[in-house]
Amino acid sequence: MNETYLIDTHSHINMIEGLSLDEVILNAYDAGVKKIIVPSAYQNDIDVVMQLVEKYENVYGYLGIHPSEVKDFDDSLLERISDLAKNPKILGIGEIGLDYYWDKSFVDLQKEVFIKQIKLANALDLPINIHDREAHKDTFDIIQEHNKNSTVIMHCFSGSPEFALECIKAGYYIALGGVVTFKNAKKMKEVAAQIPLDRLLLETDAPYLTPVPHRGEENQPAYVKFVAQEIAAIREITVEEVANATTVNADRILFSRC
Repeated sequence: MNETYLIDTHSHINMIEGLSLDEVILNAYDAGVKKIIVPSAYQNDIDVVMQLVEKYENVYGYLGIHPSEVKDFDDSLLERISDLAKNPKILGIGEIGLDYYWDKSFVDLQKEVFIKQIKLANALDLPINIHDREAHKDTFDIIQEHNKNSTVIMHCFSGSPEFALECIKAGYYIALGGVVTFKNAKKMKEVAAQIPLDRLLLETDAPYLTPVPHRGEENQPAYVKFVAQEIAAIREITVEEVANATTVNADRILFSRC
């Protein structure tokens, strides 16, 4: 690479309240964050993501339905996503997966919609951006059974170092965010130390999970640099090495269609 820059591979910039979108984009650029991927979570987000990728040159999107929102899902949504995903700035299907943290009363429906979205990604030959909260085994088992050809990105990875290595062995990519900077996040620091650099991605999950030294504030893509700095310190390498490796990874698996 001729230029060292960062990519925020998962950021809900449409949910940031304390800054205008123009300010968010400018702050990111000034911090060396040259590309931002915005996932949809709610059905209403789909139109917002499409508007953002059209308005901002360095903003890209994922389209999909978050597991906590599947009660409103119907199959016509798959057709709509399939059509919109023809836009080359839509880089994957996400965020999709399982979430057992908030409500386990509709787990079967979560699984059903998750599988349908995996199959859609396979048909479109697009990566899948995975939301997995307190559902590691079921998430992994469903991907292993139903995913045929889509690159798998474990968004905001929250599993053990052992589970991370299991994911790596299966060919997945691990995306780490602000949690790795938290003082007591020993598990995430172990993950950051152990996984191969060629399987690592960076993200913020803004406006959530703001990294130290801005914890307690609203997160934004510019702060992905603090994630890179922490991982570099943990691995005892330079920030430039982390930036280069993670950007090469993201460019290879996500931006090849642009």
